[in-house]
Amino acid sequence: MLTSCLYLVHKAPSTPDSSRRCPAPCRGAPGGRGPARRRHYISACAAARGAGAAEKMAAVRAVRGLVNGAGPGGPREQVAALTRDYLSQPRLTYKTVSGVNGPLVILDQVKFPRYAEIVHLTLPDGTRRSGQVLEVSGSKAVVQVFEGTSGIDAKKTSCEFTGDILRTPVSEDMLGRVFNGSGKPIDRGPIVLAEDFLDIMGQPINPQCRIYPEEMIQTGISAIDGMNSIARGQKIPIFSAAGLPHNEIAAQICRQAGLVKKSKDVMDYNEENFAIVFAAMGVNMETARFFKSDFEENGSMDNVCLFLNLANDPTIERIITPRLALTTAEFLAYQCEKHVLVILTDMSSYAEALREVSAAREEVPGRRGFPGYMYTDLATIYERAGRVEGRNGSITQIPILTMPNDDITHPIPDLTGYITEGQIYVDRQLHNRQIYPPINVLPSLSRLMKSAIGDGMTRKDHADVSNQLYACYAIGKDVQAMKAVVGEEALTSDDLLYLEFLQKFEKNFIAQGPYENRTVYETLDIGWQLLRIFPKEMLKRIPQTTLAEFYPRDSTAKH
Repeated sequence: MLTSCLYLVHKAPSTPDSSRRCPAPCRGAPGGRGPARRRHYISACAAARGAGAAEKMAAVRAVRGLVNGAGPGGPREQVAALTRDYLSQPRLTYKTVSGVNGPLVILDQVKFPRYAEIVHLTLPDGTRRSGQVLEVSGSKAVVQVFEGTSGIDAKKTSCEFTGDILRTPVSEDMLGRVFNGSGKPIDRGPIVLAEDFLDIMGQPINPQCRIYPEEMIQTGISAIDGMNSIARGQKIPIFSAAGLPHNEIAAQICRQAGLVKKSKDVMDYNEENFAIVFAAMGVNMETARFFKSDFEENGSMDNVCLFLNLANDPTIERIITPRLALTTAEFLAYQCEKHVLVILTDMSSYAEALREVSAAREEVPGRRGFPGYMYTDLATIYERAGRVEGRNGSITQIPILTMPNDDITHPIPDLTGYITEGQIYVDRQLHNRQIYPPINVLPSLSRLMKSAIGDGMTRKDHADVSNQLYACYAIGKDVQAMKAVVGEEALTSDDLLYLEFLQKFEKNFIAQGPYENRTVYETLDIGWQLLRIFPKEMLKRIPQTTLAEFYPRDSTAKH
C-alpha cells in the first residue's frame, strides 16, 4: 500500500521520470526545494514500510502534511484516496446510527463505506452482532444485521467497520459438527480450527473447466432411479408442499445414495469419500431433530455437517445460511476431493427472507411482492453445484422447497425450475392414498438423465423402459379420468389394460418402504413385469431388438 502511495504522490504525467518527481513545486518545506524535498518523501515512506501500526500512521501523517503544504492546487483528492486504507487499519467505530428499519440499520457520516463490508455492532449491554453493508450512498451506509435488530438503541449502539468481506472458516473437521445459521458451533464442541477462510459468495468457476455430469447416483428409489435418474454434480430440487413427506424422501436419498457400477453392486458408499452438508432455513425443531437423529441412527453423522437456522432464529440469518453450507461443500469437494451431497431446506423460507429485506429497503416489488432480482439471487445458490476439471470431488445439490397452496406456478418453484436441471414433484393425491414415496413421475423431470444411463452406465434398455412407462402411465391417467365420466362398462379392452397398469404401477413401482433400497436393475425388472401386462404390439416406444431380449417372461435380465 505504501509503495503505491509513494508512486502516486510523485506521479507527474508531464515528466519522463514521473515516479521520482513531486506533483507540484515544493515551497517552504523541510529540506528545501526539489531533490531534498523528494528525499524526504522517500525516507518517510520507506520508514513506514518497515514500521508497526502506530509508526505507519505517523509516517502517513508526515506524508499527508508534506503534500498539504504543497501550496494552492496540491493533490488533496489523491491524498484522500491514498490514506483511505490506512485510516481503516485501526478500525473505525461509529455511533451515528440514524435509523432502524426491519433487519436494517442506517448509519450516517461514515468515511469510505464499502459494499459487502462486514460490520460489528456493540449494543449498550455489551452484546455483539454482525452485519453486512448492503447499500452505500455517499457517507451513508445501510447494514443488514444477521442476528436481527431487536434491542438496538440508535443513540448508544456502536458500529465497527472491519474493512473485510464475510468469510467463513472451513476445515475437514467440520464433518460431524452442528452449527447455527451464522456458522457458530451449537453442539457444545470446540471451535473449529480453520484450514482456510473462504468468501461465502464462492469462487467463480470457469465454464470451460466444468465437467458434464455423466455418473448416475443410485438413490434406491424406483421413481427416481428408473424415470428421473440423478447424475453426480446435478442440481435437482424436490417440489413439495406443507404436510408431505419431503423430509423423509431427502433422508432416504442421503442414506442410500451411491454410484452405480457395471454390475449389480453399488459403489462409492465409502465413508472416506462421501459427505453430506445439510442446511436448514426456517424449519421447526422437529424437522432439525429428525434429520440429526436419522444421520446418527444410520451411522453417517461423522460424514455430515449441519447448519441449522430454526423458525425462531432471526429471519435475516437465512440469507447467509445456504451460502455458508455451499462454501463448506466447495472446500470439501474441491480441496478435500469428496463427493458432497448438499440438502437445502426450505428454500421458500429463504425467498421470504429475501422479500423481507427487499421490503425494508423499499425496493420496487415484483410478482407477489418478491424482489425482481430473486431469479439472479437463486442462481447464485443453485449454480454452485457441479464438477470441475482436475478435481475428483463433486457437489450434488437437492434443494427442498414447499409450494404455497400446492401452486407450482408460484414465483419460487417457477424461477427454481428455470435454473435447476429438473425437479422431483411430491404429489398430495398419492400421499392421501397412502403411497410412499408420493412422487408423481409425470411432472417430474431430470434433464441430465440421458447422459447418466444406458449401456455401460446402467443397462441398455433403461431409456426405452423409462419412455414406455411414461407413455403407459400418462394414457392410464387419461383412461382413469374417462372412467369417471362414462363408467367402466364403456371402456375398451385396451383401456382396461391401461387401467390395470396404472393401479399396479403405483402399487408396485412407485410405492416402496422408507428403508427399501432397490438397485437400478431391480427397478428395471419391476418395470418389465408391468410392461408385460400389454402385448408386444402395444409397446411402441421400445425397439424390437430390445423387446426380443427382455420381454419374454422366462428371460433373465442381463446386467
